Amino acid sequence: KSSIYRTKAWGNENQNDFLNQCLIIETELSAESCLQKILLIEQNLGRKREEKWGPRTIDIDILFFNSEIVDKPNLQIPHPYLHLRRFTLAPLHELIPDFIHPILKKNISELLLHCKDELTAIKN
Repeated sequence: KSSIYRTKAWGNENQNDFLNQCLIIETELSAESCLQKILLIEQNLGRKREEKWGPRTIDIDILFFNSEIVDKPNLQIPHPYLHLRRFTLAPLHELIPDFIHPILKKNISELLLHCKDELTAIKN
């Protein structure tokens, strides 16, 4: 697991700061089954999906699933915005700086170096 990073809200900025962390997990589940488990965990922790990028108690995303590429209406892997967000790249860089993004063909270090996101990800 990475350190926890604090950033200002991204997307809908009129809300509290975000706390972000990346985890590497092993599973025998498929990406789709993993997503179903994640949605259940979010629901059990009080997540209500009322507005896009709105305030929420928790938001769990699948950023990568090995080097798989998934493009379905309910699931896109790699996460389509991860390379645009410093709050995902900073903790990923802590864990897997040399991992190659399977679509962009750049490693996490390169993506972080060229990220134009102006929000600072501060390690807690």
